[in-house]
Amino acid sequence: MNETSPARSAAPSGWLIDEAARAEALAAHDIESLRDHDGLSQITAFVAALCDAPIALVSLVEERRQTFLARTGLETTETPRETSFCAFAMRGTEIMVVPDATRDLRFADNALVTGDPNIRFYAGAPLVSDDGVPLGSLCVIDTVPRDGLTPLQHQGLTALAEAVMARLRDSRDAAAWRATENATHRALNESHNRFRVLADAMPQMVWSTLPDGYHDYYNARWYEFTGVPEGSTDGEEWNGMFHPEDQPRAWETWRRSLATGDPYQIEYRLRRADGDYRWTLGRALPLRDEAGAIVRWFGTCTDIHEQKEASEEREVIAQELSHRIKNIFAVIAGLVGFAARSKPELAGIAEDLRERITALGRAHDFVRPHSANSRPAVSQNSLHGLLGELFRPYQSTGLERIAITGNDVEIDDRSATPLALLFHELATNATKYGALVNDAGRITLDIAAMDSGITLRWTETGGPPVTSPEAMKGFGSQLMEMSAVRQLGGSITRDWLPEGLVVTIDVPERAFSRR
Repeated sequence: MNETSPARSAAPSGWLIDEAARAEALAAHDIESLRDHDGLSQITAFVAALCDAPIALVSLVEERRQTFLARTGLETTETPRETSFCAFAMRGTEIMVVPDATRDLRFADNALVTGDPNIRFYAGAPLVSDDGVPLGSLCVIDTVPRDGLTPLQHQGLTALAEAVMARLRDSRDAAAWRATENATHRALNESHNRFRVLADAMPQMVWSTLPDGYHDYYNARWYEFTGVPEGSTDGEEWNGMFHPEDQPRAWETWRRSLATGDPYQIEYRLRRADGDYRWTLGRALPLRDEAGAIVRWFGTCTDIHEQKEASEEREVIAQELSHRIKNIFAVIAGLVGFAARSKPELAGIAEDLRERITALGRAHDFVRPHSANSRPAVSQNSLHGLLGELFRPYQSTGLERIAITGNDVEIDDRSATPLALLFHELATNATKYGALVNDAGRITLDIAAMDSGITLRWTETGGPPVTSPEAMKGFGSQLMEMSAVRQLGGSITRDWLPEGLVVTIDVPERAFSRR
């Protein structure tokens, strides 16, 4: 732990302190402004708790006194230097520990030992400036002797002493900044130059604006890509580089970001030096000061032309495939109807099959890739949205026969098919035997997210009295079991209550979406 033994001097042999240098270093700090500083007071309170000590101090040792910039457990703000333990502690390179001051020849007759505050145990971490000038100590004091510090306390005291020095450096630097404003300007210019070198080395186009949106900087890549003279797109001239069809939208998006401070992001076509327009992703973020006010905007332009074209090609192909699949559902349903006309005895079975195929078609149409014009009004990954589309044929004008309540759940194309078959079967049965037989019946489908998964409860009321069938071996029942159990990995239970059927379906949440 390298703690100073009470039998040895705290200072290395031959260490001579330059008091003139110390006085100059202390004068560089505005000591009075640091007295009882909140940040320093928090440090003394914490280190006192960490070391289980009644007193903790941040002490600066001056020519004739030691000043306590922050203190916990002690009212006194300073003591004479000749009684200072910290004057010894600051001379070392490690924490100075005095287990029992009454047994240490340096301190046994000290007024702070023989009188108030009756120091017995002392541990002080030196506060040393960056150029090696000792300033004081962060210390803890106890009124009873102790063996020393635990490893954690030792580590914490060392770290917190560095935190004190960081505060002192901040104070010194602030004073130096006020006195050397010109040097700060030079450093700022150097920082700007480094930023320009970094920005010019980036493959992206980089730009920056004033808080009001006035463009006053573009990196070299911007001028290489656009081929325009340097400075010609400053101010508001940048918008003229966009495709005419994109300019109004770009202006509107940029002005909204300036008004709200929200991040700027937009895709537009940017004119290249050869006159071609390339799809570009524009992004920008505001830089704010401590008060939250925007001081600058920094943005980038990224060429995404190839990615954009590839994405559009994939979307066209996906929409074409989905459209053909939708047509296949319609053809199959038509073929079933056509075949049934030649065999009237199979008409009922054929109609059930056609309705199931139609339900699958509606589910596929809901989750398939859409264009901006054909996309459903609700989110395509919404369970509420899919069920609402499936139940639409069963709703009455101005009257909701099947109400969907509770949590919405994210779905995908994989879960849409078994869900469509399952709830189409329940709705169809309700129109034949259950709540939708008459005008008074109602159905509620409640969706609840539980720790164990998702519970979907189908409750019918207002229909004719129902009784439990002797067996559940029909094709529809088997289809529901297959959908809920085999495809979704869940379970299904039915309660045949006199007031109506209640079906409870428990499904793992992961079965609804690959995400």
